[in-house]
Amino acid sequence: MKRIFILSFLLLLGMTAMGQRTQKPVLHAKNWLAITGKPLAATAGATIFHQGGNAVDAACAMLGATSTMWDALSWGGETQALIYNPHTGKVIGLNALGVAPTGATPEFYTENGMKFPPDLGPLAAVTPGTPGGLMTMLAEFGTMSLKEVLEPAIQMANGYPIEAGAANYLEDQKETLRQWPFSKEVFLVHQGDREAPRAGEIFIQQDLMNTLNKLVEAEANALKAGKTRKEAIYAAYDRFYKGDIAEEFARGCQEMGGLITKEDLANWKVYLEEPVKITYKDLEVYKLTTWVQGPVMLQALNMLEQLNVGSMGYNSATYVHALYQVMNLAYADRDFYYGDPYFPPEEPIKGLLSKEYAKERLKAINWERNDTLVKPGDPYPFQGEQENPYKHYIEGWKNKVSQVSPAIHQDPLKTDNFFAGTTSIQAADLEGWVVSVTPSGGWIPAAVAGNTGIGMSQRMQSFVLDPSQNPFNVLAPGKRPRATLTPSMVIKDGKPHLSFAIQGGDAQDQNSIQFFLNMVEFGMNVQEAAEAANFLSYQMRNSFGNHEIKPGFMTLNEEMPPWVRRKLSEMGYRIDYRQRTSGPMNAIFFDREHGTMWGGSSNHGEDYGIGW
Repeated sequence: MKRIFILSFLLLLGMTAMGQRTQKPVLHAKNWLAITGKPLAATAGATIFHQGGNAVDAACAMLGATSTMWDALSWGGETQALIYNPHTGKVIGLNALGVAPTGATPEFYTENGMKFPPDLGPLAAVTPGTPGGLMTMLAEFGTMSLKEVLEPAIQMANGYPIEAGAANYLEDQKETLRQWPFSKEVFLVHQGDREAPRAGEIFIQQDLMNTLNKLVEAEANALKAGKTRKEAIYAAYDRFYKGDIAEEFARGCQEMGGLITKEDLANWKVYLEEPVKITYKDLEVYKLTTWVQGPVMLQALNMLEQLNVGSMGYNSATYVHALYQVMNLAYADRDFYYGDPYFPPEEPIKGLLSKEYAKERLKAINWERNDTLVKPGDPYPFQGEQENPYKHYIEGWKNKVSQVSPAIHQDPLKTDNFFAGTTSIQAADLEGWVVSVTPSGGWIPAAVAGNTGIGMSQRMQSFVLDPSQNPFNVLAPGKRPRATLTPSMVIKDGKPHLSFAIQGGDAQDQNSIQFFLNMVEFGMNVQEAAEAANFLSYQMRNSFGNHEIKPGFMTLNEEMPPWVRRKLSEMGYRIDYRQRTSGPMNAIFFDREHGTMWGGSSNHGEDYGIGW
C-alpha cells in the first residue's frame, strides 16, 4: 500500500507539472462566453451576444442551432437547464422533458413482445420538449424576440454545410431511415451508392424552416395585436403545441404507427422548478431532481466528502477504486428510486440526499475488491419514515452480468448506446446570467413527424415496464421517463463558481463528478479538468436499449500507468482502454479575483467556445 501511495503521489506531481499541456487553450473572457457541441452553434450564440442579447438569449440561439444539426439531437427532443438569475441570486431548474403519449402503457409494449419500449422509431417517442423549453426560457429570462434568437437556426434550415460526422452517419443509417417516409425525404437526398448528403454539402431542410417560420409568424401576429414580448413568445408556443404544427406532428406520428395525439401535445407543459442541492465543503452544488439522474452526483459527493479523496492522489488505484465503489452505491439508488416527481409514488429524495444516509451507505464498501452485488439502499429512515414500501423488490435485486462485450469503440455514437445523443450548452454574461443546458433526443436515426421537419424523441426507452426494476419509473401515459440529462452549477459565497455540462448518457454524471474533483481537489484549471484522463464504470443499469449492466467493467485512459492498471485488475475489474475519456465536457469557471470567466471545452468531440 505504501508503494502504491508513493507512486500515486509521483503521478499527481507529474500531472501538476504538465498542467498547461492541454490540446485546447483556456477561453478567457470578460463580457460573455458561448460554448456548445458544434462550432456553428457557438457562432450562433456569439452572434446573439454581439447583438446585445443576454446569456439566456444566446443559449436559446445555440439550442436552436444544435437542434437543426441533427446527429446529437433535434427539435423533437428534450431540454433541461439550470439558470442562475443575478437579480434574485437563485438557481432555477427548467424541466422540458416530454411525456409518454396516450396509449403508452406497459401492457401495450409487453403485448407486442417487448421487455422495454424500443430505442428507435415512432413508438420510442415522447412528446417534443425542446421547442417549449426554448420558448419558456426565452420568455421568462431572455430579452430578445423569438425571431431574433431563431434567426441562426432558420438560416441553417435554409441550407448549411453539413459536417462529416452527421453526413456519414446518415449514410450509415440509410436502411433504417428508409422505414419512415418523412425521414427518407429529408435525409436521403441523392440517388446511387451514396444517398445521404456529403460532408460540406449544403443541406436544406425546407419543412423545418417552414415550421420555424410559423413560430416567428405567430409571434409577429401577437405583437401586432398589442401583446407583450413574453405573450407573443407564448403565442408561438401555443401554435406549436395546440395549433397547426401540433396537428401535423400528431398526424405524421400516427401515420407511422406512433401514439402521440394532438391532445398529448396540448396537455404537455414546461415546469420551472427548484433544483436540488448539497454542500461540498464550502460549495453549493445544484442539480435537477429525480426526473433526470442529476441527484446521483450529489449522493456521490456526500459520500466522497467524508473520504478525503484529495489525499488519495489523482487517478491512483486507491482513488479510482473509491470513486467506482461510491458510484456503485449512488447509481444503484438511481436505478431504483428515481422517476417523475409529478407522478406517484413520491421519490425519497430527502433521504437520498441526507448526509447521514451517505455515511450509512459508505459502510457497504469493500475496500479491497469490487463488489458486483451492490443493491439500492434504504433512504426512508433518513427522512423520518421507518417503512420502505418497496423493500421486497430490493431483496430480489440482482446484477445480472451482460454477455455483451465491454469494448468501447472510438465512435460510440454508432456502436454503443451507453453514450447516446445529447450535447451541452454553456452561456454566461457580464450582468451575471449563467445557463447550463444538456438538450438531447431526436438524434440520428430519427423518425421525422409528417411535414414538420421535426425528428421525434427516442426517450421512451428509458422507462421500465416492470415495477420490480424501478417502481418510480414505470411507464404511464403523461409521465416523464427518468432521463440521463444532467447540467450542473456550483455556487460559492452566493455567486456562480462553476457551470458545466456534458453529453454521454449514463457516463454524464461520472464525468461530471471527476471534472468537479479535478478542479476542487486536484487544483486543475477548467481546461485541464475538461481534458483530464477520467475512467468510466458500467456497473449501473444502462438507461437505453435493454438496460443491461456490466458489473466490474471499466474503461481507463490509455495513459494510465501500468501499476495502476495492474492493481485495479487484481481488485477484480475488467478493463479496456480509450484515448480520450473525459467528455465532451463544456464548462465555465468564474474568476472572482479578476472579474473574468474561464471557459473549458474538452478535446473529446466537436465542442467549441467563443468569448469576449
